[in-house]
Amino acid sequence: MDRYLVNFNINDIPAEHYDAVIIGSGIAGVYTALQTDRRVNIAVITKETLDISNSVLAQGGIAVSLDKDDSPECHFKDTIYAGAGLCNEETVWTLVSEAAENIEILCRYGVNFDKSDEHHLALSREGAHSRNRIVHTGDATGKEVCDTLIHALIKHDNVRIYERTYAIDIITDNRKCIGILSYLEDSGEYKLFLADAIVCASGGYGQLYNYTTNPPVATGDGAAMAYRAGCRLMDLEFVQFHPTVLYHPQNRSFLISEAVRGEGAVLLNEKGERFMQGCHPMAELAPRDVVSRAIFREIGKTGSTHVYLDISHKEPEYVKHRFPTIYKTCLQYGIDITRDKIPVAPAAHYSMGGIMTDSYGRTGIEGFYACGEAACNGIHGANRLASNSLLEGLVFGRRIALEISSRVLGRTKHETVIPDNLVVSEKKNGPLEDAGELKSRLRRLMTEKVGIIRNEENLKEALNQVMEIKRETEGKACTTIEQWELVNMLTLAELVIKSALMRKESRGAHYRTDYPHTDDVNFRKNTII
Repeated sequence: MDRYLVNFNINDIPAEHYDAVIIGSGIAGVYTALQTDRRVNIAVITKETLDISNSVLAQGGIAVSLDKDDSPECHFKDTIYAGAGLCNEETVWTLVSEAAENIEILCRYGVNFDKSDEHHLALSREGAHSRNRIVHTGDATGKEVCDTLIHALIKHDNVRIYERTYAIDIITDNRKCIGILSYLEDSGEYKLFLADAIVCASGGYGQLYNYTTNPPVATGDGAAMAYRAGCRLMDLEFVQFHPTVLYHPQNRSFLISEAVRGEGAVLLNEKGERFMQGCHPMAELAPRDVVSRAIFREIGKTGSTHVYLDISHKEPEYVKHRFPTIYKTCLQYGIDITRDKIPVAPAAHYSMGGIMTDSYGRTGIEGFYACGEAACNGIHGANRLASNSLLEGLVFGRRIALEISSRVLGRTKHETVIPDNLVVSEKKNGPLEDAGELKSRLRRLMTEKVGIIRNEENLKEALNQVMEIKRETEGKACTTIEQWELVNMLTLAELVIKSALMRKESRGAHYRTDYPHTDDVNFRKNTII
């Protein structure tokens, strides 16, 4: 594996100096920038435009214990239960105990959460939560939060935003982070962003799969570049498939929020029969891995391509008001959710694994931090609890912001030193061709062999095919974003499969038919690569 994706001479690339550089414009990246001291000079770089991220697509809401019948202790227990024995209790406690103060900060920024009355936020429930604790803005919470935070960020004169800027690699010197090698898509030029504090908030790797709720940018670039730089990655085998994603010929990526089931929607097979009661005591509100596997099996039994989600028994005006985005989107495809059943099937949704960090986002490289879905600090264990993802970006984004502020403002040297001998010149045998077709081939392979239900035969066949594609690309010159994405996706696909092969048990989102039981004696531990 090459250390860097492209050949370069560090002295030949235009450079800009910052105190901190943040990769990604989802909730984790933007909130980290906002919570950093305004005396810190920051660059935020994002692969597309500011408004394209997984966070923007988040519908359900943010988990926080605010009700008199709820508590951080209760939220802690639910998170630990969903995580199936692999949660880091220290970081989970940090998450639940710092949730309320971060929601209060969002309210001060002007996030317009739904209210139950003049003084209290409305609280709903989602799968595996024992209490109503999801704050929301209709069914477009992620968009409301991100729009509000981005609006605040562009007013900060200490922050410069670079859109359509692709982070290629972390530049390191003796295991110390000194900057980011990037590509400016509009001008076709390389640029160095030099800083001794880099935050990777680039999102997950849902695009490894054919059907995913993730936007096209979620190709795992952050985890792959961190791995090349020498960071440890953790728990990559745990990929959460959301149970209820619209299944329509024109759209197989639109999420039907878990909150719909939280408001009483039921799952039906093609005969119109409920099937979740016999699968789990919480029925439709069981943890996501349980519901996804139940749907997968039901589809297999009936030979159908999907099941149905039905909320038509609820008052139509209430449904339209509570889920305006879902109502309008489904209506575009001829589905009136107040009267019709919604065709749904599972799709890749969230990466529990990522860059291994501590509770302040620190990695094994000095000055390099990771946050949000790109990171893995053990909060989610083997299966993320619903609506803990946006919360993670807030809680740990703020912690990283405080850490960076202290680090930058307390230092004596104020400019990153560039090593004058950094020249990368790997021999290349012609350009890498057909990157788009190879990406499609990889996604089909991962969906068929490394999906919701796995076994050793399929995993080994998938690994062989991934290595075959890697051999086709090795030694080839990569000069486009699609080519760099392919290399990153191949890196992560190999590591996801190897992690899944090592875990000879079933736990959370990782289910193997050849090892259908959970083995606490041998596998109640994280997979670290």
